[in-house]
Amino acid sequence: MKKSTLITTIAFGFMILLSSNANAQKFPDLDKSPMDVASYPTDYKNADKLAKVTYSRPQLKGRSLDELAPAGKVWRTGANEAAEITLYKDMKLGETKVKAGTYTLYAIPEKDNYTIIISKDLNVWGSYFYKVANDVARLKVPVTEGTDSLESFSMVFTKADNGIVLNLGWDKVRVAVPFTE
Repeated sequence: MKKSTLITTIAFGFMILLSSNANAQKFPDLDKSPMDVASYPTDYKNADKLAKVTYSRPQLKGRSLDELAPAGKVWRTGANEAAEITLYKDMKLGETKVKAGTYTLYAIPEKDNYTIIISKDLNVWGSYFYKVANDVARLKVPVTEGTDSLESFSMVFTKADNGIVLNLGWDKVRVAVPFTE
């Protein structure tokens, strides 16, 4: 066999191996609680962000909010992995200074208020491995009621006089979490 024919045969075999491996990949279906990102400023063209939260968006689907985010229990603030919040500059949550960086965002829902928790844990699935010892900051914020019911859990940042507010909404529950500069 000529040298060029041997090289061609080997190259052809390698391409078949690669193409058969690519065809063998199994890609997952869409997640039932898709991941989303909220940031401030909200304009995607503005790269100079102050904060960003990455979270999964569970849906009610006929279930009660109490069933999905039980009162008095630490909740991952979404679905799947615990929500992660990134602050691009030092900010305060209540009276506690939180240094710029990425943190896990938890909440403890109650009827009249939510305790918002910033934790130094990262890459955590759910709230199963939550450790109070890793809390960086906690703030109790009041619950208000929206006029419309939101089927999917949602978060959005808004501008405030001295910082930003992370707004959480699901069903008719609304929670505003102030971050000050």
